[in-house]
Amino acid sequence: MADISIGPNPHTQKSFYEQVGGAPVFEKLCREFYKQVEADPEFKAMYPEEDLAPAERRLRMFLEQYWGGPTSYQAERGHPRLRMRHNPFAIGPKERDTWLKFMRNAMNTLELSPMHDAMMWDYFERAAHAMQNRA
Repeated sequence: MADISIGPNPHTQKSFYEQVGGAPVFEKLCREFYKQVEADPEFKAMYPEEDLAPAERRLRMFLEQYWGGPTSYQAERGHPRLRMRHNPFAIGPKERDTWLKFMRNAMNTLELSPMHDAMMWDYFERAAHAMQNRA
């Protein structure tokens, strides 16, 4: 006869999203990132919307989904298609590096373990380089 267990499975590993603290962590990360975007007129000019709140929300939903949280991004916006969505914007080394600087600063406000910090930073570096579409 099979064992039947009620409640959480102790053998199921938590997602990265859960391990780092869930929604509050991703909300803070995106809020801190967009504070810097707001304060940099040259970088902010890349954003088509004057109000950055929708962009902040999209980034938060995307990151939450990517790291194993709610799939709100997929339900609302479909497949991420990051390259396609970023292609209309001129992203060269300066824009890439500014984005990375702002994200690193935002990450520094979080209390991530060294392992989680390294995993997240590795992803951001790879993603930022993949979004570059100008020399």
